Amino acid sequence: MNASGARLGAITKELWANWQQTRDSWNDAKSLEFEQKYVLELRASVDRAVTVIDQLDELVAKIRHDCE
Repeated sequence: MNASGARLGAITKELWANWQQTRDSWNDAKSLEFEQKYVLELRASVDRAVTVIDQLDELVAKIRHDCE
């Protein structure tokens, strides 16, 4: 599960880098609105999801250890 969280984080970083490149050529009120409405919200959601995935990974590891 931890690999999934790491992959999700890496893909989101790549998306952010691509968005920054896009902002170089699209820098107006609509791009700012798009960033705030979609891109920043996505980053925040992914950050929360990765935290939960890490917590679930720890819980599963503990359960496996307790069952051995």
